[in-house]
Amino acid sequence: MAQIDKPGLHFNTKLYTGTGSSNAITGVGFQPDWVWLKKRSGSGNNFLTDVVRGVTKTIYSDATSAEATQSQGLTAFGADGFTVGTNTNVNGSSATYVSWNWKAANSAGSTNDDGNVTSTVSANTTAGFSIVKWTGTGSDLTVGHGLGVAPDVVIVKNYDNGGMNWVVRHVSLGNSSILKLNTNETPFSNTNYIVPTATTFSGKASTALSTSGEKCIAYCFAEKKGFSKFGGYTGNGSSDGTFIYTGFRPAWVMQKKTSGTSDWVIYDNKRDTSNVVTQQLQPNSNDVESSYTNIDILSNGFKQRANYSYTNNDGGTYIYMAFAENPIVGSNNVPATAR
Repeated sequence: MAQIDKPGLHFNTKLYTGTGSSNAITGVGFQPDWVWLKKRSGSGNNFLTDVVRGVTKTIYSDATSAEATQSQGLTAFGADGFTVGTNTNVNGSSATYVSWNWKAANSAGSTNDDGNVTSTVSANTTAGFSIVKWTGTGSDLTVGHGLGVAPDVVIVKNYDNGGMNWVVRHVSLGNSSILKLNTNETPFSNTNYIVPTATTFSGKASTALSTSGEKCIAYCFAEKKGFSKFGGYTGNGSSDGTFIYTGFRPAWVMQKKTSGTSDWVIYDNKRDTSNVVTQQLQPNSNDVESSYTNIDILSNGFKQRANYSYTNNDGGTYIYMAFAENPIVGSNNVPATAR
Protein backbone atom coordinates (compact mmCIF):
# COMPACT_ATOMS: atom_id res chain seq x y z
CA MET A 1 0.00 0.00 0.00
CA ALA A 2 1.48 3.33 -1.07
CA GLN A 3 2.18 5.79 1.73
CA ILE A 4 1.04 9.41 1.80
CA ASP A 5 4.07 11.58 2.51
CA LYS A 6 2.21 14.91 2.71
CA PRO A 7 -1.01 14.41 4.69
CA GLY A 8 -1.62 18.17 4.77
CA LEU A 9 -2.55 18.05 1.08
CA HIS A 10 -5.64 15.98 1.97
CA PHE A 11 -6.67 17.03 5.49
CA ASN A 12 -6.00 20.15 7.53
CA THR A 13 -7.39 22.06 10.49
CA LYS A 14 -7.73 25.81 10.09
CA LEU A 15 -8.58 28.21 12.93
CA TYR A 16 -10.13 31.61 12.29
CA THR A 17 -11.81 34.56 13.97
CA GLY A 18 -15.22 35.76 12.86
CA THR A 19 -15.77 39.18 11.31
CA GLY A 20 -19.56 39.45 11.17
CA SER A 21 -19.32 40.08 7.42
CA SER A 22 -18.32 37.96 4.42
CA ASN A 23 -15.08 36.28 5.44
CA ALA A 24 -12.70 34.42 3.09
CA ILE A 25 -10.71 31.85 5.06
CA THR A 26 -7.42 30.87 3.40
CA GLY A 27 -4.42 28.80 4.41
CA VAL A 28 -6.09 25.39 4.29
CA GLY A 29 -3.46 24.27 1.77
CA PHE A 30 -5.87 22.79 -0.78
CA GLN A 31 -9.41 23.17 -2.08
CA PRO A 32 -11.60 21.49 0.57
CA ASP A 33 -14.61 19.41 -0.43
CA TRP A 34 -15.96 18.65 3.04
CA VAL A 35 -15.77 21.40 5.66
CA TRP A 36 -16.82 20.82 9.27
CA LEU A 37 -17.14 24.11 11.20
CA LYS A 38 -17.55 24.57 14.95
CA LYS A 39 -17.72 27.67 17.10
CA ARG A 40 -15.20 27.53 19.95
CA SER A 41 -15.89 30.65 22.02
CA GLY A 42 -19.60 29.98 22.50
CA SER A 43 -22.26 27.39 21.87
CA GLY A 44 -23.27 26.68 18.29
CA ASN A 45 -24.16 23.78 16.02
CA ASN A 46 -21.55 21.70 14.23
CA PHE A 47 -21.93 22.96 10.62
CA LEU A 48 -21.13 20.36 7.93
CA THR A 49 -21.06 21.40 4.27
CA ASP A 50 -19.77 19.42 1.29
CA VAL A 51 -19.22 19.98 -2.41
CA VAL A 52 -21.68 17.27 -3.47
CA ARG A 53 -24.73 18.78 -1.74
CA GLY A 54 -23.38 22.27 -2.47
CA VAL A 55 -22.60 25.53 -0.73
CA THR A 56 -25.10 26.96 1.80
CA LYS A 57 -26.46 23.40 2.30
CA THR A 58 -25.80 22.54 5.95
CA ILE A 59 -26.36 19.51 8.14
CA TYR A 60 -25.62 19.40 11.85
CA SER A 61 -23.78 16.48 13.46
CA ASP A 62 -25.39 17.31 16.82
CA ALA A 63 -28.98 17.10 15.54
CA THR A 64 -31.40 14.88 13.64
CA SER A 65 -32.76 17.82 11.64
CA ALA A 66 -32.96 17.79 7.86
CA GLU A 67 -30.58 19.75 5.67
CA ALA A 68 -30.96 23.50 6.05
CA THR A 69 -30.25 26.18 3.48
CA GLN A 70 -28.05 28.67 5.31
CA SER A 71 -27.56 31.50 2.83
CA GLN A 72 -25.04 33.09 5.21
CA GLY A 73 -23.29 29.87 6.16
CA LEU A 74 -20.48 28.46 4.03
CA THR A 75 -21.01 30.36 0.79
CA ALA A 76 -18.06 29.26 -1.39
CA PHE A 77 -15.27 26.71 -1.68
CA GLY A 78 -11.97 28.28 -2.71
CA ALA A 79 -8.62 27.05 -4.04
CA ASP A 80 -7.06 27.44 -0.58
CA GLY A 81 -10.05 27.50 1.74
CA PHE A 82 -13.66 28.68 1.84
CA THR A 83 -15.86 31.71 2.46
CA VAL A 84 -18.42 32.13 5.23
CA GLY A 85 -21.26 34.63 5.49
CA THR A 86 -22.74 36.35 8.52
CA ASN A 87 -24.32 33.37 10.31
CA THR A 88 -23.09 33.60 13.91
CA ASN A 89 -22.57 29.82 14.12
CA VAL A 90 -19.74 30.21 11.59
CA ASN A 91 -18.75 33.91 11.54
CA GLY A 92 -19.88 36.02 14.49
CA SER A 93 -17.83 39.17 15.03
CA SER A 94 -14.72 38.42 17.17
CA ALA A 95 -15.88 34.85 17.92
CA THR A 96 -13.37 32.03 17.42
CA TYR A 97 -13.90 28.97 15.22
CA VAL A 98 -12.27 25.78 14.04
CA SER A 99 -12.64 24.24 10.58
CA TRP A 100 -11.74 20.64 9.76
CA ASN A 101 -11.17 20.21 6.03
CA TRP A 102 -10.97 17.13 3.80
CA LYS A 103 -10.20 16.92 0.09
CA ALA A 104 -12.29 14.65 -2.15
CA ALA A 105 -12.15 15.00 -5.96
CA ASN A 106 -12.51 18.80 -6.10
CA SER A 107 -15.76 18.26 -7.99
CA ALA A 108 -19.46 18.01 -7.25
CA GLY A 109 -19.22 14.32 -8.07
CA SER A 110 -19.90 11.95 -10.92
CA THR A 111 -22.39 9.16 -11.54
CA ASN A 112 -21.55 5.78 -10.03
CA ASP A 113 -23.49 2.67 -11.04
CA ASP A 114 -21.59 0.06 -9.02
CA GLY A 115 -24.60 -0.48 -6.74
CA ASN A 116 -28.25 -1.26 -7.43
CA VAL A 117 -28.99 2.46 -7.00
CA THR A 118 -27.20 5.25 -8.80
CA SER A 119 -25.02 7.37 -6.56
CA THR A 120 -23.13 10.62 -7.03
CA VAL A 121 -19.53 10.28 -5.84
CA SER A 122 -16.64 12.67 -5.28
CA ALA A 123 -13.69 10.42 -4.37
CA ASN A 124 -10.06 10.94 -3.40
CA THR A 125 -8.71 7.39 -3.75
CA THR A 126 -5.19 8.47 -2.76
CA ALA A 127 -6.40 9.54 0.68
CA GLY A 128 -9.20 6.98 0.97
CA PHE A 129 -12.03 9.50 1.27
CA SER A 130 -15.26 9.86 -0.68
CA ILE A 131 -18.51 11.79 -0.44
CA VAL A 132 -21.49 9.79 -1.65
CA LYS A 133 -25.08 10.89 -2.32
CA TRP A 134 -28.09 8.75 -3.26
CA THR A 135 -31.86 8.48 -2.94
CA GLY A 136 -33.50 5.67 -0.98
CA THR A 137 -35.86 3.20 -2.63
CA GLY A 138 -37.57 1.62 0.38
CA SER A 139 -35.84 -1.66 -0.50
CA ASP A 140 -32.50 -3.20 0.40
CA LEU A 141 -29.87 -1.36 -1.58
CA THR A 142 -26.19 -1.23 -2.48
CA VAL A 143 -24.44 2.08 -3.04
CA GLY A 144 -21.23 2.67 -5.02
CA HIS A 145 -18.61 4.60 -2.98
CA GLY A 146 -15.78 5.02 -5.50
CA LEU A 147 -12.83 4.12 -3.24
CA GLY A 148 -11.76 0.85 -4.87
CA VAL A 149 -11.28 -0.71 -1.41
CA ALA A 150 -13.76 -1.38 1.37
CA PRO A 151 -14.19 1.67 3.63
CA ASP A 152 -13.35 1.23 7.31
CA VAL A 153 -15.71 4.00 8.43
CA VAL A 154 -18.99 5.08 6.83
CA ILE A 155 -20.84 8.07 8.33
CA VAL A 156 -24.37 8.51 6.97
CA LYS A 157 -27.12 11.12 7.28
CA ASN A 158 -30.57 10.98 5.74
CA TYR A 159 -30.79 14.72 5.14
CA ASP A 160 -34.34 14.83 3.78
CA ASN A 161 -35.95 13.55 6.97
CA GLY A 162 -35.84 15.71 10.10
CA GLY A 163 -36.23 12.72 12.41
CA MET A 164 -33.32 10.55 11.29
CA ASN A 165 -30.22 9.93 13.41
CA TRP A 166 -26.72 9.96 11.98
CA VAL A 167 -25.33 6.42 11.73
CA VAL A 168 -21.68 5.40 11.89
CA ARG A 169 -20.31 2.06 10.78
CA HIS A 170 -16.81 1.58 12.24
CA VAL A 171 -14.40 -1.23 11.41
CA SER A 172 -13.82 -2.06 15.11
CA LEU A 173 -17.51 -2.82 15.55
CA GLY A 174 -17.71 -4.81 12.33
CA ASN A 175 -21.12 -5.49 10.84
CA SER A 176 -22.88 -6.19 14.13
CA SER A 177 -23.33 -2.71 15.64
CA ILE A 178 -23.82 0.91 14.63
CA LEU A 179 -23.15 4.17 16.49
CA LYS A 180 -25.10 7.41 16.31
CA LEU A 181 -22.94 10.48 15.73
CA ASN A 182 -25.54 12.85 17.17
CA THR A 183 -25.92 11.11 20.56
CA ASN A 184 -23.81 9.83 23.45
CA GLU A 185 -25.48 6.42 23.30
CA THR A 186 -23.81 3.02 23.31
CA PRO A 187 -23.74 1.12 19.99
CA PHE A 188 -27.02 -0.39 18.91
CA SER A 189 -27.08 -3.93 17.57
CA ASN A 190 -28.26 -4.13 13.99
CA THR A 191 -26.47 -6.82 12.06
CA ASN A 192 -25.60 -5.90 8.47
CA TYR A 193 -27.10 -2.40 8.72
CA ILE A 194 -24.11 -1.22 6.64
CA VAL A 195 -21.81 -3.76 4.99
CA PRO A 196 -18.92 -2.39 2.90
CA THR A 197 -17.18 -4.05 -0.04
CA ALA A 198 -14.46 -2.79 -2.39
CA THR A 199 -17.07 -1.12 -4.59
CA THR A 200 -20.26 -0.64 -2.55
CA PHE A 201 -21.84 -0.56 0.87
CA SER A 202 -25.25 -2.03 1.56
CA GLY A 203 -28.22 -0.59 3.39
CA LYS A 204 -31.38 -2.15 4.69
CA ALA A 205 -34.87 -1.30 3.50
CA SER A 206 -36.77 1.40 5.38
CA THR A 207 -33.78 2.51 7.45
CA ALA A 208 -32.01 5.86 7.38
CA LEU A 209 -30.16 4.60 4.29
CA SER A 210 -33.16 3.56 2.23
CA THR A 211 -36.36 5.39 3.06
CA SER A 212 -38.19 5.65 -0.25
CA GLY A 213 -37.59 8.93 -2.07
CA GLU A 214 -35.36 10.43 0.66
CA LYS A 215 -31.84 11.66 0.00
CA CYS A 216 -28.77 10.53 1.95
CA ILE A 217 -25.14 11.60 2.17
CA ALA A 218 -22.24 9.42 3.31
CA TYR A 219 -18.66 10.26 4.20
CA CYS A 220 -16.54 7.15 3.58
CA PHE A 221 -12.99 6.51 4.83
CA ALA A 222 -10.53 3.74 3.97
CA GLU A 223 -7.35 3.53 6.02
CA LYS A 224 -4.23 4.80 4.23
CA LYS A 225 -0.67 4.35 5.50
CA GLY A 226 0.84 7.60 6.72
CA PHE A 227 -2.51 9.41 6.60
CA SER A 228 -5.35 7.71 8.49
CA LYS A 229 -5.96 5.07 11.14
CA PHE A 230 -9.24 3.67 12.41
CA GLY A 231 -9.34 1.29 15.32
CA GLY A 232 -10.20 0.52 18.92
CA TYR A 233 -8.50 0.27 22.29
CA THR A 234 -9.14 -0.62 25.93
CA GLY A 235 -8.67 1.98 28.68
CA ASN A 236 -6.61 1.45 31.82
CA GLY A 237 -8.01 4.16 34.12
CA SER A 238 -4.59 5.77 34.66
CA SER A 239 -2.91 9.12 33.97
CA ASP A 240 -0.20 6.91 32.44
CA GLY A 241 -2.89 5.83 30.03
CA THR A 242 -3.29 3.54 27.08
CA PHE A 243 -1.05 4.28 24.09
CA ILE A 244 -2.63 3.98 20.63
CA TYR A 245 -0.19 3.39 17.77
CA THR A 246 -1.12 5.07 14.48
CA GLY A 247 2.18 5.11 12.56
CA PHE A 248 2.09 8.90 12.29
CA ARG A 249 1.85 12.05 14.35
CA PRO A 250 -1.90 12.74 14.54
CA ALA A 251 -3.36 16.04 13.43
CA TRP A 252 -6.93 15.13 14.40
CA VAL A 253 -8.42 12.48 16.68
CA MET A 254 -12.06 11.60 17.33
CA GLN A 255 -12.95 9.08 20.05
CA LYS A 256 -16.10 7.40 21.36
CA LYS A 257 -16.68 5.00 24.23
CA THR A 258 -18.47 1.83 23.10
CA SER A 259 -18.86 0.02 26.45
CA GLY A 260 -21.04 2.72 27.99
CA THR A 261 -22.83 6.01 27.43
CA SER A 262 -20.41 8.85 26.72
CA ASP A 263 -19.94 11.82 24.38
CA TRP A 264 -17.88 11.77 21.22
CA VAL A 265 -14.80 14.01 21.54
CA ILE A 266 -12.49 15.65 18.98
CA TYR A 267 -8.95 16.98 19.44
CA ASP A 268 -6.59 18.54 16.89
CA ASN A 269 -3.06 19.90 16.57
CA LYS A 270 -4.05 23.51 15.89
CA ARG A 271 -6.16 24.28 18.95
CA ASP A 272 -3.44 22.57 21.05
CA THR A 273 0.11 22.98 19.81
CA SER A 274 1.83 21.16 22.70
CA ASN A 275 1.08 18.37 25.16
CA VAL A 276 -0.99 17.76 27.17
CA VAL A 277 -3.84 18.28 24.65
CA THR A 278 -6.76 19.81 26.53
CA GLN A 279 -9.17 21.53 24.13
CA GLN A 280 -12.10 19.30 23.15
CA LEU A 281 -15.26 19.67 21.12
CA GLN A 282 -18.16 17.25 20.78
CA PRO A 283 -19.79 16.24 17.49
CA ASN A 284 -22.98 15.31 19.35
CA SER A 285 -23.28 18.64 21.19
CA ASN A 286 -23.45 22.35 20.38
CA ASP A 287 -21.54 23.14 23.60
CA VAL A 288 -18.72 25.65 23.83
CA GLU A 289 -15.17 24.28 23.67
CA SER A 290 -14.08 22.79 27.00
CA SER A 291 -10.70 22.11 28.56
CA TYR A 292 -9.58 18.90 30.29
CA THR A 293 -6.36 16.94 30.61
CA ASN A 294 -6.91 14.52 27.74
CA ILE A 295 -4.17 13.07 25.53
CA ASP A 296 -0.59 13.46 24.41
CA ILE A 297 -0.05 13.66 20.66
CA LEU A 298 3.15 11.76 19.88
CA SER A 299 5.25 11.10 16.77
CA ASN A 300 3.71 7.65 16.27
CA GLY A 301 0.30 7.87 17.91
CA PHE A 302 -1.50 9.27 20.94
CA LYS A 303 -1.63 8.45 24.65
CA GLN A 304 -4.45 8.81 27.14
CA ARG A 305 -3.59 11.00 30.12
CA ALA A 306 -6.58 10.81 32.47
CA ASN A 307 -9.25 8.48 33.83
CA TYR A 308 -12.24 9.96 32.02
CA SER A 309 -15.31 7.96 31.08
CA TYR A 310 -15.22 9.18 27.51
CA THR A 311 -11.55 8.27 26.91
CA ASN A 312 -9.88 5.95 29.41
CA ASN A 313 -11.94 4.11 32.03
CA ASP A 314 -10.26 0.96 33.27
CA GLY A 315 -11.51 -1.85 31.04
CA GLY A 316 -13.65 0.50 28.95
CA THR A 317 -13.68 -0.06 25.20
CA TYR A 318 -13.34 2.78 22.69
CA ILE A 319 -13.16 3.44 18.96
CA TYR A 320 -11.22 6.21 17.26
CA MET A 321 -10.54 7.93 13.94
CA ALA A 322 -7.18 9.68 13.39
CA PHE A 323 -5.68 11.70 10.54
CA ALA A 324 -2.00 12.55 10.19
CA GLU A 325 0.16 15.59 10.59
CA ASN A 326 3.31 13.67 9.63
CA PRO A 327 4.14 10.00 8.99
CA ILE A 328 6.99 8.50 11.00
CA VAL A 329 9.03 8.20 7.81
CA GLY A 330 8.41 9.14 4.20
CA SER A 331 7.94 6.54 1.47
CA ASN A 332 11.70 6.60 0.86
CA ASN A 333 12.30 5.77 4.58
CA VAL A 334 13.58 9.28 5.33
CA PRO A 335 12.24 10.57 8.67
CA ALA A 336 9.33 12.96 8.12
CA THR A 337 9.61 16.44 9.54
CA ALA A 338 7.37 16.97 12.57
CA ARG A 339 6.87 20.04 14.71
